[in-house]
Amino acid sequence: MSTVTTTSTSLETGSRNRGPGTRHTASRPVPFTRLVHVELRKIVDTRAGLWMLIVIAAVAALAVGVLLFTGAPEELTFGTFLGIIGLPLVLLLPILGIMAATSEWSQRTGLLTFTLEPRRGRVVAAKLVAGILLGLVLIAVAMAAAALANVIGMTARDGAGSWAVPAGVVIGLVTGLTIFVLQGFGFGFLLLNTPAAIVASLVLSTAWTIASSMSQRLNEIAVWLDLNRVVEPLFSGRMAGSDWAHLATGAGFWVVLPLAIGTWRVLTREIK
Repeated sequence: MSTVTTTSTSLETGSRNRGPGTRHTASRPVPFTRLVHVELRKIVDTRAGLWMLIVIAAVAALAVGVLLFTGAPEELTFGTFLGIIGLPLVLLLPILGIMAATSEWSQRTGLLTFTLEPRRGRVVAAKLVAGILLGLVLIAVAMAAAALANVIGMTARDGAGSWAVPAGVVIGLVTGLTIFVLQGFGFGFLLLNTPAAIVASLVLSTAWTIASSMSQRLNEIAVWLDLNRVVEPLFSGRMAGSDWAHLATGAGFWVVLPLAIGTWRVLTREIK
């Protein structure tokens, strides 16, 4: 009887010491901004993510260097440098999205992540926001690098140095590259395996382009479903008429559909 009384007293004392403030703190959800910050750290702090950023910078610098020292002076303009930097970003930004999407499954940290934040939808949303933010930062850096290369071209090679770039081109570049980042997330969530998602993203796109060039029927379909083709008017800033329908269809097939199915997989897959 005394043991029961002592235990009851201890529990009551502990409950009074914790107080309502402590119980409220324990049930408070993780702030979404903190989740975004954590996902950004995952991309940048991991060895694979860091090397991917280094590769993106190196490839972009190489492309600019080749144009800077081999291009004709009249070609050395801000718009040309911006276009040449955009090419490696189109190829590499989806891979960055894939790596961010598959980090829990490739590095076996899913149990920890989804224990600290059981609502998986918030983790998925934080990954998307973090990937888009990092993509925008890389695009801004690319624009700054293009501006620097234009200045070097004017001073070192007497380049044309034109700064005239239509606003539609800049908006189209930012929008198009963001679409490719989201495509990477879609393939990453869909397959939940980094190598498989990277191979699928590169091989399917290349195979589709090759097949459409060999068949008239497939070429007619590719006008609607080839993502590289439907974003071309967006990058050049000349979207008009049916281009918007082509973009919506292509992005829906290559981005929205994989994202929807992949998100469902993340929300329902058992973590082992």
